[in-house]
Amino acid sequence: MPAADDLPLAGIRVLELTSWMAAPSAGAILADLGADVVKLEPLRGDPMRGMSRQPKREEGEPERDEPFHVDNRGKRSITVAIDQPDGAALVRRLVADRDVFLTNLLPRRQERYGLDPDSLFAVRPQLVHATLSGYGRSGPEAGRPGYDVTAFFGRGGISDSSIEPGGPLPAPRPAQGDHTTGLALVAGILAALRRAERTGEGQAVDASLFGTAVWTMATDYAAAVIDHRNPSKRDRRHLITPLANRFRCADDRWVVVNMPEQHWWPVFCKAVGLESLLDDERLQTTKGRFDNMPELIDTIDAVMATRPLAEWARIFDDVGMIWGPANTLADVVADPQAHAERLFPEITMADGTTFPTVAIPFKIRGAAIGPQGPAPELGAHTAEVLGDAGVTAAELDDLRSRGVIG
Repeated sequence: MPAADDLPLAGIRVLELTSWMAAPSAGAILADLGADVVKLEPLRGDPMRGMSRQPKREEGEPERDEPFHVDNRGKRSITVAIDQPDGAALVRRLVADRDVFLTNLLPRRQERYGLDPDSLFAVRPQLVHATLSGYGRSGPEAGRPGYDVTAFFGRGGISDSSIEPGGPLPAPRPAQGDHTTGLALVAGILAALRRAERTGEGQAVDASLFGTAVWTMATDYAAAVIDHRNPSKRDRRHLITPLANRFRCADDRWVVVNMPEQHWWPVFCKAVGLESLLDDERLQTTKGRFDNMPELIDTIDAVMATRPLAEWARIFDDVGMIWGPANTLADVVADPQAHAERLFPEITMADGTTFPTVAIPFKIRGAAIGPQGPAPELGAHTAEVLGDAGVTAAELDDLRSRGVIG
């Protein structure tokens, strides 16, 4: 599937030996940017095939495994048993004309199969070798497997920091840490491609779920790394300011407000019909409002519960307040702003049918960045890709008969 010549990564060739969602998401971004991405799968396939929740379908509507397309669109698929010596050797043979090798194999498995950076630099001196892991390549946890719920949300401190006092540990939605770390790895790959071009030397790039979690929490960690203290945990009736909070409306929708208090406190009070609070001696200063926060929030809650979200939206917009609805996913899918920003582009299948998917979160003006095709069927391009690498028809038959390829 040739990439359009005007795409930023047209001509970049990627071999991806990945599974699940984090590392494959990096490959999907590279494919959207125009790279030729070959996804190398075990003979049984990436375990994510068919695993995620599928959409409810109308009778007769084709089944496509739409979640798998998100992280694997625009790629080609080959199947190779890397645990066989000839399989690992075949991967090294494929690396010879690739610019990037992308994997989430643990370092010890990379070394076992001869797919670690130094082994592959011997095959392709200017290769960018990119690894996505749970905990990084060094230290006592380098060999520990991790998913985003364990390494990103749990070990990275995000889950604990999100607990309200006395509340349960929040349950994150799927792949938030995966896709964030995939973006981080892509940034490293792009920088490494530039450095490889300048120096002529191979580059080893590493991104971890654990490290990305720390970066996403950098504002809190900037203080914690100095004083070794945790940020305060507060419920919504004990926050620093009433104007950085969320309120339930009459239609059971929530609205989130976030404004500098000094200027906006009187604007907010007048907008919601609580001018009387401006005359309350206890609430004249930020400290006074903080000292009386539980009672103050109860008062605001009672007023906010008198109107539906749409009415508060008009009122807040009229005075220029900074606010947002706490949308459901279904709300976002129907949001005109989401469609104006093309957050749900279409994937075109081989038969010409289309379906919407999810866009990567950046654009380049003038470049048609987006899905370059559907996710591949398992092993659909094995003969094509290996043939391009010089594997003869007789070799293909032999490898297939011995279970080295699918």
